[in-house]
Amino acid sequence: MRQHPIPPVTEPMQYRAIGLVNAVYVPQDEKTLTRGVLRCEDGTEIEAVLLGRVLSVVKRHLDLAASHQWIVYPRNREGEDLHLQVVGVWEPATLASDEPDLPETLPEGDGYFSVRGELIFTKPEEDQLVVKIRQQPRSDGSRPQPFKLQLQGQIPLEHLRHFVSLDLRRSGQSLSVESTEVIGPVPQRSDRRGGGNKRPSRRPAARR
Repeated sequence: MRQHPIPPVTEPMQYRAIGLVNAVYVPQDEKTLTRGVLRCEDGTEIEAVLLGRVLSVVKRHLDLAASHQWIVYPRNREGEDLHLQVVGVWEPATLASDEPDLPETLPEGDGYFSVRGELIFTKPEEDQLVVKIRQQPRSDGSRPQPFKLQLQGQIPLEHLRHFVSLDLRRSGQSLSVESTEVIGPVPQRSDRRGGGNKRPSRRPAARR
């Protein structure tokens, strides 16, 4: 296990959306372990799916009747409600008993999220903002589509189309900004469909 479930940033404009949630995972049913809800300590139930290797960890090592500290990727489904993709669990006493120096509790605490991406919408007077996150290419070379997260917080309009690094806290089905760092403007792709650089079409010479 790493020293921390949320890895340090290695590039100024490194996109990511990751968080920590203390909750009981309740599967949809006995036959569908990969889909269910995370029942948080405040009573909120958030739709969730188990991804990748965490499924084998859940089957072999975890008591699903107990609360665990899940490592999750946030998404939005059905309006502004959260949907969480579970990618890991932080429980060194169970999963890394041979590494006694790993802390059981993390300084960020329950419900902490780190989101880094492009600010594409902000309405400070209503505590609304939207951040676009680009994903790393897959192993086959294909590039997943970017996704958008609807968040609560105040970022001035002049930072629109800038890359921002946000520390957030979950409250119910929402993620609210606790601190903001504006990294810089995001280079925008030129619109090739515009007429500014388009060559004039040549008309055939009129026959006499």
